[in-house]
Amino acid sequence: MNDADVTRQIHQMVRFIRQEAEEKSNEIHLSAEEEFNIEKLQLVESEKKKIRQEYERKEKQVEIRKKIEYSMQLNASRIKVLQAQDDVVNYMKDAAAKELLFVSQDHHTYRKLLKELIVQSLVRLKEPAVLLRCRKEDLHNLDHVLDSSIEEYAEKVDVDPSEIIVDNVHLPPAPSHVNVHALSCSGGVVLASRDGKIVFENTLDARLDVVFRRKLPEIRKWLFGEIVVA
Repeated sequence: MNDADVTRQIHQMVRFIRQEAEEKSNEIHLSAEEEFNIEKLQLVESEKKKIRQEYERKEKQVEIRKKIEYSMQLNASRIKVLQAQDDVVNYMKDAAAKELLFVSQDHHTYRKLLKELIVQSLVRLKEPAVLLRCRKEDLHNLDHVLDSSIEEYAEKVDVDPSEIIVDNVHLPPAPSHVNVHALSCSGGVVLASRDGKIVFENTLDARLDVVFRRKLPEIRKWLFGEIVVA
């Protein structure tokens, strides 16, 4: 083999090696690009997932804040409704209390009422001797009904007449426009056992309070019906 043949073979081997190298290089390049694209896609999807999760988290926070705000507004509305209802009921009670002031102005009717209150109190206490307290301005009315009250009680429960001692300490006077915050009493009596352990408050104001407490559900239903704050 001469030098020309040797040179040709060498060139052929070089071309073959170069071709193999280029093919291998292309292979590596394609594989690297494919891995890069896969990794890039995975990274993009991972970031998208993070973004979605963050969005969902913030969306939930917004929904929670909306629910809290709605609940607060709802409670505030309910409180306003209840307060308005209480104001109406209290106004109604105050109006009824003012009407009580006219009860004692009719002496005939008021004396009859005083007698009934005293008899009722004696029946509740069932004591042989009691203390009676009334307003100072009611002493003259009390003189007209005290004896007959004792007799009626004795007949009603078939016992000996009770001894009633009129207390020197009096109930507060009727309400006055001069001092609206002062203690007051619209009328009626308070009876107690001699030892003071049993007390029966039978004033007009106390009876009004009892009626309102007992009838409050009916009063509310009558005034407002079924009110629903949505």
